[in-house]
Amino acid sequence: MAISQRQIQKLQQTLSPQQIQMIKLLELPTVQLEQRIKQEIEDNIVLEEEERNPEEEDQPQQISVEEYLREDDTPSYKSRINNYSKDDKQRPVYLTEGRSFREYLVEQLGYRSLSERDMRLAVYLIGSIDEDGYLRRDLDSIADDIAFTVGIETTGEELERLLKVIHELEPAGVGARNLRECLLLQMAQMRVDTRPRRLARKILTSYFDEFVKKHYEKLIARLQISEDDFRDALAEIKRLSPKPGNLYAEGGTETTPYIIPDFILDYQDGRFQLSLNSYNVPEVRVNRRYMEMIREMVASDGTVREKDREAIQFVKNKIDSAKWFISAIKQRHDTLMRTMQTILDYQQEYFKDGDKSKLRPMILKDIADRTGLDVSTISRVVNSKYVQTQFGIILLKSLFSEAMQTDSGEEVSSYEIKNILQECIDEEDKRRPLTDETLMDILNAKGYRIARRTVAKYREMLGIPVARLRKQI
Repeated sequence: MAISQRQIQKLQQTLSPQQIQMIKLLELPTVQLEQRIKQEIEDNIVLEEEERNPEEEDQPQQISVEEYLREDDTPSYKSRINNYSKDDKQRPVYLTEGRSFREYLVEQLGYRSLSERDMRLAVYLIGSIDEDGYLRRDLDSIADDIAFTVGIETTGEELERLLKVIHELEPAGVGARNLRECLLLQMAQMRVDTRPRRLARKILTSYFDEFVKKHYEKLIARLQISEDDFRDALAEIKRLSPKPGNLYAEGGTETTPYIIPDFILDYQDGRFQLSLNSYNVPEVRVNRRYMEMIREMVASDGTVREKDREAIQFVKNKIDSAKWFISAIKQRHDTLMRTMQTILDYQQEYFKDGDKSKLRPMILKDIADRTGLDVSTISRVVNSKYVQTQFGIILLKSLFSEAMQTDSGEEVSSYEIKNILQECIDEEDKRRPLTDETLMDILNAKGYRIARRTVAKYREMLGIPVARLRKQI
């Protein structure tokens, strides 16, 4: 087969560097946007943080080299109103933190009579404990790590001995390798002087698998006890903590959720007021000194000396990059406000009081059609973004739900189905929990045509276990 060449015309969509930068900025929540802007200020010498002084006038200077030396307004943006006095001073906020969970454990070790070697090994063991209080690594693997990092030859048996010392520390159950060991360690630090506690310890020791799987009738038969005695034993077990590390909160943990909302929505006197939460987001501008530097390098007749060409080209590239970045920030601001305002108009009844039953069915395409933006743009806007309302901080993505049709032809939100599902499970007989198939029949009887697998999906989204695991005595 002969090889030939031919020309083909085709249309292909490509993204410019500015569009790619805009897409990446659009996805960032407020906290990450602040970090991204500060990183750009560090990387680009012509960018500077704008001081927030209302009396400061920002008048563009006239430059005269190509497009940089002609009169040109550098793009800028404002994300809030400067409504404070010149006498107001920003006061530093000092954050203090107590002892961390591991520091608390190491401090307790100091009260034990341990040799220097044992102390170093025990401290390393504590460093391997997770924030919830569990030791999930194998002791032999930890022994290998100690040999490489600390230079101490040890064995799993020696670490097991030191782990027993850690098991005696507070909070009770710390250093356990599984749930069963954790609960038993907590019971070991209690006075087992009542019948319910003795039964509870026996259940955890000999019948833990049956207990976890909630085979209660089988347990009652094997233990040869009454339902009341078994119920009392379960009550003792429920008083124990499955995650002992969470009981310590003096220094906080890295996993503690801390949400900074991206939007602030106020509702007063029947009117909504929407704004971007940009208090900590710095406002940036192009440093005019570099434009002055270009002007000084250019002669009166517009020529540039050979030795200055490279410097001018470098500064021009940095100014281009800065202008693109500022323009992308402004476009992000406009896109976020436009999208959030459309969501507010669409779900206005819900935002008045936070009643989820008033949520209208809404998908990304509904907002895309109203804003004239692409569906992918709307997806990037609502992803990982939060709005602060008078009834709490809401994840924007949680406001979107599919529409379902009732027997009467009315469209309802999937939130309404979930609410009914939650009510049915809350009111069920815990001795005989409702199965997914029974829940499907109840919903169908109420006029909601829904399949069993959809019931199971909504139940899992609500964090509700299957019927067998909801069973109680």
